[in-house]
Amino acid sequence: MLKEFKDFIAKGNVMDMAVGIILGAAFTAIVTSMVDDLINPLIGIFVGGVDFGAISFGLGDAQFMVGNFINAVIKFLIVAWVVFLLVKAVNRMRGEKPAEPAAPAGPSEVDLLKDILVQLKK
Repeated sequence: MLKEFKDFIAKGNVMDMAVGIILGAAFTAIVTSMVDDLINPLIGIFVGGVDFGAISFGLGDAQFMVGNFINAVIKFLIVAWVVFLLVKAVNRMRGEKPAEPAAPAGPSEVDLLKDILVQLKK
């Protein structure tokens, strides 16, 4: 069982995934700082100094932190965009071309047989 575990861990996909998770965690810290320290103050300038982190509303005893949700959405969009660009760059380096749209389909067999029948009836 120990040998199987060692073989599993030594596989390239597992190691690649581990590296990706570690880099992703580090990248998340960078994106969090960028959103909190750069983007939110910049947006705050245009919307009158509003701090998204402070936007909330209460309903009974519950406090809904809408600003934190907005921050999370901004962070997600940034990370998703960067991942998209990375995948696109890796595909370009591998020589993979984006999928081309399929050529328009010609007439089906049934259509061709109907045309032949019309021609024969003439």
